[in-house]
Amino acid sequence: MNTYDFIMQRRSVRNFEDKDIPENIVDKLLDSIINAPTGGNIQPVSVILVKESERRRELAQIVGNQPWVAKAPLSMIFCIDFLRIKKWAELSDTEFKGEKALSPFLIAFADIMCAAQNVVILAETLGLGSVYIGTILTGIERARDYFLIPDYVLPVMVLSLGYPKSKPTTIPKLKKEDLIHREIYKEPVDLEIKKAFEDKYGSFEDNLEKYFKRAFIEANEADDNYETNWREKLEETIKKLEIKNNAQFLFNLRYPGDMMIKLNENITNALKNAGFDFIDYCKSK
Repeated sequence: MNTYDFIMQRRSVRNFEDKDIPENIVDKLLDSIINAPTGGNIQPVSVILVKESERRRELAQIVGNQPWVAKAPLSMIFCIDFLRIKKWAELSDTEFKGEKALSPFLIAFADIMCAAQNVVILAETLGLGSVYIGTILTGIERARDYFLIPDYVLPVMVLSLGYPKSKPTTIPKLKKEDLIHREIYKEPVDLEIKKAFEDKYGSFEDNLEKYFKRAFIEANEADDNYETNWREKLEETIKKLEIKNNAQFLFNLRYPGDMMIKLNENITNALKNAGFDFIDYCKSK
Protein backbone atom coordinates (compact mmCIF):
# COMPACT_ATOMS: atom_id res chain seq x y z
CA MET A 1 0.00 0.00 0.00
CA ASN A 2 1.08 3.58 -0.54
CA THR A 3 0.92 6.39 2.03
CA TYR A 4 -2.54 7.50 0.88
CA ASP A 5 -3.93 4.00 1.41
CA PHE A 6 -2.47 3.75 4.91
CA ILE A 7 -4.01 7.09 5.85
CA MET A 8 -7.41 6.23 4.40
CA GLN A 9 -7.50 2.84 6.13
CA ARG A 10 -6.31 4.04 9.51
CA ARG A 11 -8.72 3.38 12.35
CA SER A 12 -8.39 3.81 16.11
CA VAL A 13 -7.48 0.42 17.57
CA ARG A 14 -8.58 -0.55 21.06
CA ASN A 15 -8.11 -4.30 20.94
CA PHE A 16 -4.44 -5.30 21.01
CA GLU A 17 -2.55 -8.59 20.76
CA ASP A 18 -0.63 -9.68 23.84
CA LYS A 19 2.61 -9.01 22.02
CA ASP A 20 5.47 -6.61 22.65
CA ILE A 21 6.66 -4.17 20.02
CA PRO A 22 10.31 -4.92 19.10
CA GLU A 23 12.78 -2.26 20.15
CA ASN A 24 13.96 -1.62 16.60
CA ILE A 25 10.35 -0.77 15.65
CA VAL A 26 9.95 1.49 18.69
CA ASP A 27 13.19 3.20 17.67
CA LYS A 28 11.74 4.03 14.26
CA LEU A 29 8.63 5.50 15.89
CA LEU A 30 10.87 7.68 18.06
CA ASP A 31 12.79 8.83 14.98
CA SER A 32 9.49 10.03 13.52
CA ILE A 33 8.93 12.16 16.64
CA ILE A 34 12.35 13.76 16.39
CA ASN A 35 11.81 14.62 12.73
CA ALA A 36 8.29 16.05 13.07
CA PRO A 37 7.53 19.66 12.08
CA THR A 38 7.98 22.14 14.93
CA GLY A 39 7.58 25.90 15.22
CA GLY A 40 10.95 27.64 14.97
CA ASN A 41 12.58 24.20 15.18
CA ILE A 42 12.54 24.66 18.97
CA GLN A 43 11.01 21.20 19.69
CA PRO A 44 9.22 21.85 23.01
CA VAL A 45 8.25 18.18 23.15
CA SER A 46 9.07 15.33 25.52
CA VAL A 47 7.62 11.84 25.38
CA ILE A 48 7.36 9.36 28.25
CA LEU A 49 7.32 5.72 27.11
CA VAL A 50 5.10 3.54 29.31
CA LYS A 51 5.64 -0.23 28.97
CA GLU A 52 5.57 -1.74 32.47
CA SER A 53 2.24 -3.42 33.17
CA GLU A 54 1.72 -1.70 36.53
CA ARG A 55 2.33 1.72 35.05
CA ARG A 56 0.06 0.94 32.09
CA ARG A 57 -2.74 0.05 34.50
CA GLU A 58 -2.21 3.26 36.45
CA LEU A 59 -2.21 5.31 33.25
CA ALA A 60 -5.46 3.63 32.22
CA GLN A 61 -7.02 4.78 35.49
CA ILE A 62 -5.65 8.32 35.15
CA VAL A 63 -7.26 8.78 31.72
CA GLY A 64 -10.68 7.62 32.88
CA ASN A 65 -10.49 3.85 33.27
CA GLN A 66 -9.90 3.03 29.60
CA PRO A 67 -8.97 -0.69 29.53
CA TRP A 68 -7.20 -0.59 26.15
CA VAL A 69 -4.56 1.70 27.63
CA ALA A 70 -3.65 -1.02 30.13
CA LYS A 71 -3.70 -3.67 27.38
CA ALA A 72 -1.56 -1.79 24.84
CA PRO A 73 2.10 -2.86 25.13
CA LEU A 74 3.25 0.73 24.68
CA SER A 75 1.75 4.10 25.49
CA MET A 76 3.44 7.40 24.77
CA ILE A 77 2.66 10.39 26.98
CA PHE A 78 3.29 13.51 24.89
CA CYS A 79 4.31 16.51 26.99
CA ILE A 80 4.78 20.18 26.25
CA ASP A 81 8.28 20.71 27.64
CA PHE A 82 9.33 24.27 28.42
CA LEU A 83 11.70 23.15 31.21
CA ARG A 84 14.44 22.08 28.82
CA ILE A 85 14.13 25.35 26.87
CA LYS A 86 14.07 27.52 30.00
CA LYS A 87 17.20 25.85 31.38
CA TRP A 88 19.00 26.14 28.06
CA ALA A 89 18.12 29.84 27.86
CA GLU A 90 19.34 30.38 31.43
CA LEU A 91 22.61 28.60 30.69
CA SER A 92 22.99 30.86 27.66
CA ASP A 93 22.50 34.13 29.59
CA THR A 94 19.02 34.82 28.26
CA GLU A 95 15.45 34.06 29.29
CA PHE A 96 12.58 32.02 27.85
CA LYS A 97 9.13 33.16 29.01
CA GLY A 98 6.95 30.84 26.96
CA GLU A 99 4.99 29.73 30.03
CA LYS A 100 3.71 33.29 30.40
CA ALA A 101 2.51 33.65 26.80
CA LEU A 102 -0.38 31.98 25.01
CA SER A 103 1.20 31.84 21.55
CA PRO A 104 4.17 29.57 22.48
CA PHE A 105 1.76 27.26 24.30
CA LEU A 106 -0.55 26.92 21.30
CA ILE A 107 2.38 26.39 18.94
CA ALA A 108 3.82 23.77 21.30
CA PHE A 109 0.46 21.97 21.37
CA ALA A 110 0.49 21.95 17.57
CA ASP A 111 4.04 20.57 17.66
CA ILE A 112 2.83 17.77 19.93
CA MET A 113 0.12 16.77 17.50
CA CYS A 114 2.48 16.87 14.53
CA ALA A 115 4.85 14.53 16.36
CA ALA A 116 2.08 12.21 17.50
CA GLN A 117 0.53 11.98 14.04
CA ASN A 118 3.93 11.11 12.58
CA VAL A 119 3.94 8.13 14.94
CA VAL A 120 0.36 7.17 14.01
CA ILE A 121 1.06 7.06 10.27
CA LEU A 122 4.42 5.31 10.58
CA ALA A 123 2.88 2.78 12.99
CA GLU A 124 0.25 1.91 10.36
CA THR A 125 2.95 1.14 7.79
CA LEU A 126 4.68 -1.13 10.32
CA GLY A 127 1.59 -3.20 11.05
CA LEU A 128 0.75 -1.47 14.32
CA GLY A 129 -2.47 0.15 15.46
CA SER A 130 -2.93 3.13 17.74
CA VAL A 131 -5.51 5.18 19.58
CA TYR A 132 -5.32 8.75 20.84
CA ILE A 133 -6.31 9.35 24.48
CA GLY A 134 -7.13 13.01 25.08
CA THR A 135 -8.57 12.56 28.57
CA ILE A 136 -5.08 12.90 30.04
CA LEU A 137 -6.11 16.57 30.23
CA THR A 138 -8.56 15.69 33.02
CA GLY A 139 -5.81 13.92 34.96
CA ILE A 140 -2.84 16.24 34.53
CA GLU A 141 -2.12 16.59 38.26
CA ARG A 142 -2.30 12.86 38.91
CA ALA A 143 -0.17 12.09 35.86
CA ARG A 144 2.47 14.64 36.85
CA ASP A 145 2.64 13.16 40.33
CA TYR A 146 2.80 9.52 39.26
CA PHE A 147 5.25 9.95 36.37
CA LEU A 148 7.42 12.49 38.25
CA ILE A 149 6.81 15.24 35.72
CA PRO A 150 8.43 18.52 36.87
CA ASP A 151 7.28 22.12 36.58
CA TYR A 152 7.14 23.61 33.09
CA VAL A 153 6.34 20.18 31.62
CA LEU A 154 2.72 19.37 30.84
CA PRO A 155 1.24 16.02 29.69
CA VAL A 156 -1.37 16.82 27.04
CA MET A 157 -1.87 13.68 24.93
CA VAL A 158 -1.48 9.91 25.17
CA LEU A 159 -1.00 7.58 22.24
CA SER A 160 -1.45 3.85 22.91
CA LEU A 161 0.05 1.42 20.41
CA GLY A 162 0.22 -2.28 19.69
CA TYR A 163 -0.50 -5.01 17.19
CA PRO A 164 -4.23 -5.03 16.38
CA LYS A 165 -6.25 -8.03 17.47
CA SER A 166 -9.23 -6.49 15.73
CA LYS A 167 -9.80 -3.23 13.93
CA PRO A 168 -12.95 -1.28 13.03
CA THR A 169 -13.60 -1.44 9.32
CA THR A 170 -15.56 1.80 9.04
CA ILE A 171 -16.19 4.94 11.03
CA PRO A 172 -18.57 7.78 10.13
CA LYS A 173 -16.94 10.92 8.76
CA LEU A 174 -18.13 14.16 7.23
CA LYS A 175 -17.71 14.50 3.48
CA LYS A 176 -15.06 16.63 1.82
CA GLU A 177 -17.57 19.25 0.77
CA ASP A 178 -18.52 19.72 4.43
CA LEU A 179 -14.97 20.53 5.52
CA ILE A 180 -13.16 22.07 2.59
CA HIS A 181 -13.53 25.73 1.61
CA ARG A 182 -12.07 27.09 -1.63
CA GLU A 183 -10.20 30.38 -1.26
CA ILE A 184 -12.63 31.81 1.33
CA TYR A 185 -14.80 30.42 4.10
CA LYS A 186 -18.32 29.65 2.94
CA GLU A 187 -20.74 29.61 5.87
CA PRO A 188 -23.18 26.71 5.50
CA VAL A 189 -26.93 27.19 5.80
CA ASP A 190 -28.97 25.24 8.33
CA LEU A 191 -30.17 22.61 5.86
CA GLU A 192 -26.58 21.93 4.73
CA ILE A 193 -25.43 21.47 8.32
CA LYS A 194 -28.31 19.16 9.14
CA LYS A 195 -27.74 17.05 6.03
CA ALA A 196 -23.98 16.85 6.64
CA PHE A 197 -24.42 15.29 10.07
CA GLU A 198 -27.33 13.10 9.02
CA ASP A 199 -25.15 11.71 6.24
CA LYS A 200 -22.36 11.14 8.75
CA TYR A 201 -24.22 9.50 11.64
CA GLY A 202 -27.42 8.22 10.06
CA SER A 203 -30.62 7.97 12.06
CA PHE A 204 -30.74 7.67 15.82
CA GLU A 205 -32.39 4.27 16.00
CA ASP A 206 -34.35 2.32 18.56
CA ASN A 207 -31.83 -0.47 18.00
CA LEU A 208 -29.09 1.09 20.09
CA GLU A 209 -26.67 -1.79 19.70
CA LYS A 210 -26.72 -1.24 15.93
CA TYR A 211 -26.31 2.49 16.47
CA PHE A 212 -23.31 2.03 18.78
CA LYS A 213 -21.59 -0.16 16.19
CA ARG A 214 -21.81 2.71 13.74
CA ALA A 215 -21.53 5.85 15.87
CA PHE A 216 -19.94 4.92 19.22
CA ILE A 217 -17.39 2.23 18.48
CA GLU A 218 -15.70 2.60 21.88
CA ALA A 219 -18.73 1.13 23.66
CA ASN A 220 -18.68 -1.99 21.52
CA GLU A 221 -14.91 -2.34 21.78
CA ALA A 222 -15.10 -2.15 25.57
CA ASP A 223 -17.98 -4.60 25.97
CA ASP A 224 -16.83 -7.09 23.35
CA ASN A 225 -13.18 -7.24 24.39
CA TYR A 226 -12.92 -6.14 28.02
CA GLU A 227 -16.07 -7.46 29.70
CA THR A 228 -17.42 -4.05 30.60
CA ASN A 229 -21.08 -3.05 30.50
CA TRP A 230 -20.84 0.29 28.73
CA ARG A 231 -23.72 -0.37 26.34
CA GLU A 232 -26.12 -1.25 29.14
CA LYS A 233 -25.22 1.89 31.09
CA LEU A 234 -25.50 4.01 27.95
CA GLU A 235 -28.92 2.64 27.09
CA GLU A 236 -30.15 3.42 30.61
CA THR A 237 -28.79 6.97 30.42
CA ILE A 238 -30.23 7.56 26.96
CA LYS A 239 -33.69 6.64 28.22
CA LYS A 240 -33.27 8.70 31.39
CA LEU A 241 -32.17 11.82 29.47
CA GLU A 242 -34.75 11.20 26.73
CA ILE A 243 -32.15 11.56 24.01
CA LYS A 244 -33.73 11.69 20.56
CA ASN A 245 -30.94 12.48 18.09
CA ASN A 246 -27.22 12.36 17.36
CA ALA A 247 -26.40 15.85 18.63
CA GLN A 248 -28.18 15.22 21.93
CA PHE A 249 -26.28 11.94 22.28
CA LEU A 250 -22.98 13.79 21.86
CA PHE A 251 -23.63 16.98 23.81
CA ASN A 252 -26.08 15.81 26.48
CA LEU A 253 -24.42 12.49 27.25
CA ARG A 254 -20.90 12.00 25.91
CA TYR A 255 -19.62 15.57 26.14
CA PRO A 256 -22.19 17.56 28.14
CA GLY A 257 -21.56 21.29 27.94
CA ASP A 258 -21.91 21.99 31.65
CA MET A 259 -19.37 19.31 32.51
CA MET A 260 -16.93 20.62 29.90
CA ILE A 261 -17.20 24.10 31.42
CA LYS A 262 -16.66 22.73 34.94
CA LEU A 263 -13.42 21.14 33.75
CA ASN A 264 -12.07 24.61 32.96
CA GLU A 265 -11.15 25.20 36.58
CA ASN A 266 -9.41 21.83 36.98
CA ILE A 267 -7.39 22.22 33.80
CA THR A 268 -6.55 25.87 34.50
CA ASN A 269 -5.33 25.00 38.00
CA ALA A 270 -3.28 22.11 36.61
CA LEU A 271 -1.60 24.48 34.16
CA LYS A 272 -0.83 26.99 36.91
CA ASN A 273 0.54 24.30 39.21
CA ALA A 274 2.87 23.20 36.42
CA GLY A 275 4.17 26.76 36.03
CA PHE A 276 2.11 27.67 32.96
CA ASP A 277 0.61 30.92 34.20
CA PHE A 278 -0.09 32.68 30.89
CA ILE A 279 -3.81 32.94 31.73
CA ASP A 280 -3.23 35.04 34.85
CA TYR A 281 -0.38 36.94 33.17
CA CYS A 282 -2.66 37.91 30.27
CA LYS A 283 -5.38 39.06 32.67
CA SER A 284 -2.96 41.24 34.60
CA LYS A 285 -1.83 43.21 31.56
